[in-house]
Amino acid sequence: MGDDGYFAGLDIGAVTAKAVIIDTAKDILGSFVKKTGADLEGSATEAFEEALKRAGLSREEIRSITATGFGRKSVPFAQETVTEISCHSRGCYHYFPEEITIVDIGGQDNKIIRLDAEGKRVGFKINRRCAAGTGAFLEEMAYRLDIPLGDLDGIARRSNNAAEIGSYCTVFTATEVLDRIRRGEKIEDIVKGLFVSVVKRVLEMGILSGRVIVTGGVVAFNPIVAELLSLRSGMEVEIAPHPQEMGAFGAALFALERAQEIPLS
Repeated sequence: MGDDGYFAGLDIGAVTAKAVIIDTAKDILGSFVKKTGADLEGSATEAFEEALKRAGLSREEIRSITATGFGRKSVPFAQETVTEISCHSRGCYHYFPEEITIVDIGGQDNKIIRLDAEGKRVGFKINRRCAAGTGAFLEEMAYRLDIPLGDLDGIARRSNNAAEIGSYCTVFTATEVLDRIRRGEKIEDIVKGLFVSVVKRVLEMGILSGRVIVTGGVVAFNPIVAELLSLRSGMEVEIAPHPQEMGAFGAALFALERAQEIPLS
């Protein structure tokens, strides 16, 4: 590990802040994820310090830091900022160096990124109209159902007949869910229907092609989403390694590449 130092990537999203520390071999030595909250700089600092602790390193040993995500401009100790689109692309291509389609299901938006065999971006779409089909949508539904967010995947797997959720808006979906509960429908069918709704929102963004890789906190904790996406699209869908931290990992790779361009003093 690390004769030429270590490198950090921070992905400050609207919902969570992620930090990743890597070495020159591009191996992850430490990572940390926390709620972002209103203090973006404070969240970035805490995530970074915790990742350092897990890696057994000090700040002084980090040669370069790259920030990405919604709050990337709020990380004053980062040497550069890069868009989350580029960071997810860079991170996924590291593991899948071929033509791929990346589906990132985030806390506030969904992205579809297409890369060619050389890792160049050839297509991109983002859904920002509302939180429907995102992590925020599932979090709100879990709250309405009084179910711990981490239990949704297991509950949905008990269903043999997913409820057909017709509403697009999070607010209207909540009303529809309450109506289904009043009608006595099974909770597991409703929860699975919510996951199907997420998948439908993704597929409405565009046709998936090539090797499909899915990232984001939603699939990190709810792998059933990737399974349903595979079933609905008719394609094999793979979950990326450490999917929630993929943006931060890509940022760390940019930090490494930046440092390699600057000779050690």
